[in-house]
Amino acid sequence: MLDKERMPRHVAIIMDGNGRWAKERGLPRLAGHNAGMKAMKKIVDHSDKLGIKYLTVYAFSTENWKRSIAEVSGIFKLLVKYVDSDLRELVKNNVKVKVLGDYTSLPNDAVKSLERTLEETENNTGLQFNIALNYGGRDEIKNAVKAISEKVSEDLLSPDDITDDIISSYLWTGSFYAGVPDPELIIRTSGELRLSNFLLWQSAYSELVFPDVLWPDFTPKEYEKAIADYQSRERRFGGR
Repeated sequence: MLDKERMPRHVAIIMDGNGRWAKERGLPRLAGHNAGMKAMKKIVDHSDKLGIKYLTVYAFSTENWKRSIAEVSGIFKLLVKYVDSDLRELVKNNVKVKVLGDYTSLPNDAVKSLERTLEETENNTGLQFNIALNYGGRDEIKNAVKAISEKVSEDLLSPDDITDDIISSYLWTGSFYAGVPDPELIIRTSGELRLSNFLLWQSAYSELVFPDVLWPDFTPKEYEKAIADYQSRERRFGGR
């Protein structure tokens, strides 16, 4: 049984293993991404039921553009399909959707679908579902540094006043954008043991869990196992 008093406020997930899941079954990679979208929907629903306030998923990184044109195009078509088909349910369930990353560089139909979803869920007060799209942690930090440098050059900010909180506020998760606290728990499926340029600044004190389960097979039960692992740990934030 999970301890409701120790539930993480913010869970972030690296949804890894769609391609391997498809390969193991002799299916095209897009079949794996489609199965991954279905798994994501279940985890969004379960996060809401568990009372988690923020859920962030790593859907498409800045490095994913290196994949084949067919795969990239297919991923965005699946994204549009998911967003469009589930928008009514998201609104009904009081879920707010935010995007982390420069989504305006995505294909036009994906941009339109996302903007419609952002607008229609803007005033919802339940689970905040953050989709990291065209997102990279290094780019995020670099862009924050540029923005802060501009403020300094315009004499709107003193270098002596630059704090962790100031830097955080200029990140995609910061108060100027999505307004999301740092994740207490980061989950990466498939057994891979790395962050892959995801939430590099925000993960400083996150607990990391690496289930050896491919993303399409990551069920609500597996999700609860990862949260139980998190709850069994003592968070020290560098102290003792």
